[in-house]
Amino acid sequence: MMKRLQYFNAVVEAKSISEASRIFDVQPSSISRQLAVLENDLGVRLINRNSRSISLTEAGNRFYGYSKQIVSELDEAKRVVNDLQAIPKGMLNISTTVGFGEAIILPLIPAFKAQYPDINLRIEISERVVDLIEENIDVAIRSGSLADSSMIAKKLSTNDFVLCASPRYLKENGTPLVLEDLANHLCIKHGYAGWGSWFLKGEQLQKIEIGNAMEINTVNGQKQMILNHGGLALMPSWAVKKALLDGELTQVMHNHSFCPHGKDTSVYAVFLRRELISPKIRVFLDFLKDHLV
Repeated sequence: MMKRLQYFNAVVEAKSISEASRIFDVQPSSISRQLAVLENDLGVRLINRNSRSISLTEAGNRFYGYSKQIVSELDEAKRVVNDLQAIPKGMLNISTTVGFGEAIILPLIPAFKAQYPDINLRIEISERVVDLIEENIDVAIRSGSLADSSMIAKKLSTNDFVLCASPRYLKENGTPLVLEDLANHLCIKHGYAGWGSWFLKGEQLQKIEIGNAMEINTVNGQKQMILNHGGLALMPSWAVKKALLDGELTQVMHNHSFCPHGKDTSVYAVFLRRELISPKIRVFLDFLKDHLV
C-alpha cells in the first residue's frame, strides 16, 4: 500500500506517469498497474487518464492530501527510528535484584549518565521475576540461570561467597577457625527463598548446622548488620569487596569454600532476543562489561 501511495503522489506532483516512472526507475506500466490496484482497493477513480495528460477526480484531489500526509509521516517515523539506531537515546527500563542493584548497578549509573546524557533511566529494584515483554523491561539483572530461549543472558559476575565479620566483632567474640566454632557466633543468614542455608563446598556439598542465626532478606541489610558488629554473614564477594580492602570487614575461615545455595550461581543481564539490539541497550551492556571486569 505504501508504495502505491508514493507512486500516486509522484504522478500527481509530476503530472505524468512517465515522469513518475523515471523518478522511481520503473516501467510506466508498473506505475499504471499500481494505480489501478489502489483505485480498486478504494473503490473509486482517483485519476482521469488519456494519452496526453492526467487530471485528478474530486475523490483523487481529496485523497491526495491524506496520501501526502501519510507518506510524510512515514518518512519522519523512519528518520526517528534510524536516529535511535545511530545515537543511544530514549528511555532505558532496567529491573535489578536488590543486592546487586544497590551494591553494583546504582553506583555505576552516574558515570553511565555522564557518558550517555541522552539516555533516560527508569530502574526498578526488586527480587520479583519480571516479564520483560509485558512490563516493557529492556534489561533485567538476575541471579540464577536462563531457561527462556526467547531471551539472551550476558554473565556479569559469579556469585562467590565469603564468610566475614567486622574486626571489632571478631575481637570481642573471637575468630572462628573450624565449623564447630560457628555455634558460638550469631550467624546472619539470607532470608531470600532458597538462600537461607549455609553449605561447605567440596566433593560433595555439606550443609552446615547453625543454631544461633538471624535472617535478613536483603544483601545490603546483612552487610549493614556485620558492618555494625552484629555477627558473621556469608556474603557475595561483589557486595563486600571494597569493605574487605578497606579493612571494615575481615574474611574468616579462608581455607573453606562456602555457598548459601545447593549449586553455584551467577548474575546475568537478561534481555529479549531480537534481530537488532537498540543502541541504548547495547551501550549499557558494554558499559557494565567494561566496569565489572
